[in-house]
Amino acid sequence: MTKHFILAALACSFTYMSAQDKSNKKNSEYKFTVTKNIEATSVKNQGKTGTCWTFSSLSFFESELIRMGKGKDFDLSEMFVVRTAYPLKAENYVRMHGKAQFAEGGEFHDVAYVLKNYGMVPTAVYNGSFQNGAKAPYDHKVMDSVLAGQLKQVVDPKNEVIQPAEWRGQFNSTLNTYLGEAPQNFEFKGKKYTPQSYAKELGLNADDYVYITSFTHHPFYQPFVIEIPDNWAWQQAYNIPLDEFMQTMSGAINKGFGIGWAADVSEKYFRFKEGLAIVPEDWASMKDADKDNAFTTPVKQAAINQEIRQAAFDNYETQDDHGMHIVGMAKDQNGAPYYIVKNSWGTDRNECDGYFYASEAYVKYKTISIMVHKKALDPVLAKKLGITQ
Repeated sequence: MTKHFILAALACSFTYMSAQDKSNKKNSEYKFTVTKNIEATSVKNQGKTGTCWTFSSLSFFESELIRMGKGKDFDLSEMFVVRTAYPLKAENYVRMHGKAQFAEGGEFHDVAYVLKNYGMVPTAVYNGSFQNGAKAPYDHKVMDSVLAGQLKQVVDPKNEVIQPAEWRGQFNSTLNTYLGEAPQNFEFKGKKYTPQSYAKELGLNADDYVYITSFTHHPFYQPFVIEIPDNWAWQQAYNIPLDEFMQTMSGAINKGFGIGWAADVSEKYFRFKEGLAIVPEDWASMKDADKDNAFTTPVKQAAINQEIRQAAFDNYETQDDHGMHIVGMAKDQNGAPYYIVKNSWGTDRNECDGYFYASEAYVKYKTISIMVHKKALDPVLAKKLGITQ
């Protein structure tokens, strides 16, 4: 998940924390009624980076802390996760002789792995060189180019062998230059911590979270490694039929659990600026004016099934573009269901405070995978998957 955007972090007046009817934009005929809402922390801005996977994951975990009764003022450090994960990616890349992915992107399980094995810190303690007041508060373009260049030198067989201690030292020095050195000890709100002790106090158990998908090129009810470039750690997701997948998503929300959502956002019927992600039934044959009108007037959505979904994944139409956080559900004036999605592109790019509505058809069609708490699963499904709740 590596979507890049240049964003500003200005405040808007729109909010989803109400049962009142809402719309996606001014003068739109869409009228949404929130049917279930999951409390969430403020919308963040990933800037000019491909770090959506850590922004969405930590938003998800912050909502989990709220659900667990831990409080509402958590702001976990996305850049601590990035700083911790990069050396792991580099190690994998070198061991694979440069035949593995080394890039900004990652997956939800990368964040859970860092939480479990390296701990966590608040953003107030480590912000990774946040550029306060800048349009792009984070910009990793130069850093990523330097890091990739260093690793290419390591794996290039034409070059002199570089000893592990040497390249690792150079790599970490570059990370420290651009992000700052991650703290080993820190004080926060009058208490002394290590990242591990802070994570323990949070009470989040990384093993409580599962990853689920729905594709036909692997058996259902079995885990498999999703074949996407940013799954550099080759972690597995449970595979279930599409109908059960959608039931799992709506069931989790209705039980009060949020969802980490990995999806394709490259389609022309995904329009964050308009606050909508939809799949109009006749999109390919629609005139441009009718396509624009589809974002102000509700239209019939395409009927998405397992075969259509699989074909889009197989032909690269659906790719692993972006990680987001689903925080609720709504229905439009015609009763059609939508998911309420919290993004990490700041708050000034649409009239929805950085959120948007994704239709059920869009979610069916363009989802790569989800992260949920295992207790959000239907017990019958959990049993099928061999998951102890």
